[in-house]
Amino acid sequence: MERGIDMISLVLPIYNEKESLGVLHDEIADVARKANLEIEVLMVDDGSLDGSWKTIQDIARADSRVHGIRFRRNFGKAAALSAGFRAARGDLIITLDGDLQDDPAEIPRFLAAMANEFDVISGWKRKRHDSWHKVLPSRVFNALVTWLTHVPLHDHNSGMKCYRALIFQEVRLYGELHRFIPVLAAARGFRIGELEINHRPRRFGSSKYGAGRFLKGFLDLLTVKFLTGFGQRPQHLLGSIGLVSFLAGSAGMLYLAYTWLMRLWDGAAYLPLHERPLLTYSVAALLLGGQMMSIGFLAELITAYQSKDVESYSIAEQTPPCDSSSDRHSRTA
Repeated sequence: MERGIDMISLVLPIYNEKESLGVLHDEIADVARKANLEIEVLMVDDGSLDGSWKTIQDIARADSRVHGIRFRRNFGKAAALSAGFRAARGDLIITLDGDLQDDPAEIPRFLAAMANEFDVISGWKRKRHDSWHKVLPSRVFNALVTWLTHVPLHDHNSGMKCYRALIFQEVRLYGELHRFIPVLAAARGFRIGELEINHRPRRFGSSKYGAGRFLKGFLDLLTVKFLTGFGQRPQHLLGSIGLVSFLAGSAGMLYLAYTWLMRLWDGAAYLPLHERPLLTYSVAALLLGGQMMSIGFLAELITAYQSKDVESYSIAEQTPPCDSSSDRHSRTA
């Protein structure tokens, strides 16, 4: 275990994984025993309908290190992880899925990697045991995320990751942004690493994700790009778009005004203004520009209000404060 780490929290989001839970718990317990780890296991039942909660209760009664949390309905993986992170007491938090595809035997390797002064270690399922129609879109998505965010991970979607608990004092998780925690953490200056891990075939049940996952993921990616790039200065993006559009519309209107005046001056054969497509485009550009800049100002007001409680920076460490009495003595000596 990393020096100075007292407890490891394992957060497992669970949705209809009744058949896997007993096997997964046994594997985790075996790893903890062999590696002499002090652990707690937080199983968050995200509204399962297959009796997973009853299994979690049975496991928790048999093992005091296991704590179960049950949602009233299915709120999504990000909500399940958030509940687990909030309840976790460990200095390090490891997440893994409840379908047995993430191998608990990798836990000691994650801890060893964290000793290299990383704040987040993301698992990389280099050899995946999934169907091609899941693997191919996932690889395209991962490449897109890396390109847009400049966080060079091969597998942003991996469910097995290790975090320092202090990250969640600064990174707020909502919606379906769980797959982007390393990106959000990197934007705050935390150090991100990657570890190639063993990925196992699914033994029970079926995948909970369909094609809609990638569409939602792309929209979430745009949100993350905006948050990490312009979260504290939204007018820089919205206002820039609005200003360019407004200037383009203004240029079009000035040109139309010039042609109208020339038509009055020398009777040049120009089309009447109401028959010229440029008029429609120019008016639309002016309206779009005004709206975007107005939205930018509103976003700045909201950001300024919220930033009273959220700092725009992240402190890694500080030197001890000076002793005020000795400081006064040095000044009077």
